[in-house]
Amino acid sequence: MFRRKSTAVVEEPVAEVAEPAPVRPRGYTPSKKELGKETPKRPSVGRRGAGDTKPLTKEEARAKRRQLRAEAAEEFRREGGPRDRGPERRLARDVVDSRRTVGTWFFGGALIVLIGSSAAMPPIVRLVSNLLWATLAIGVVIDSVLISRKIKKLVRERFPDSTQRLGGVYLYAIMRAITFRRMRTPVPQVELGAKI
Repeated sequence: MFRRKSTAVVEEPVAEVAEPAPVRPRGYTPSKKELGKETPKRPSVGRRGAGDTKPLTKEEARAKRRQLRAEAAEEFRREGGPRDRGPERRLARDVVDSRRTVGTWFFGGALIVLIGSSAAMPPIVRLVSNLLWATLAIGVVIDSVLISRKIKKLVRERFPDSTQRLGGVYLYAIMRAITFRRMRTPVPQVELGAKI
């Protein structure tokens, strides 16, 4: 219990002093080389050589841009934009394109009405132009109702699980119906009188 401590000197192993790490700024990220990793090379498959092409002149660049714009416009004319996508809208397009609509005469009639209802015209011409306007308006409304009913019937038959809002499809079809056939985008895919 009451022992003396030994006086023998015990040598402790001397730890090697590591070199201090170089001071680096805050947020420093070591490179792959410092980490001992190699940067992978990009594959050269499908890449053009650096000197294969010469730069385009201003005229060539303009011509290329015109060609690209024309190609994009033609594709849009054939395929349409995002609002034209979906099987329900395609069906609506086909229904409208397969029949003659009152709406295609609406803008031509509106021009006649505009000219005929001017103050310089005799009263009988103004009366006839107003009657023509009323007839066209009633015709467009009736035609729109008939187109909407046909689309509703066909969409319910062919796409019973459709989540598309029918109101949007009706409006899409009506707007297409009052556009001249040659100006419709996308281009009509069915002939007049075709069975849908």
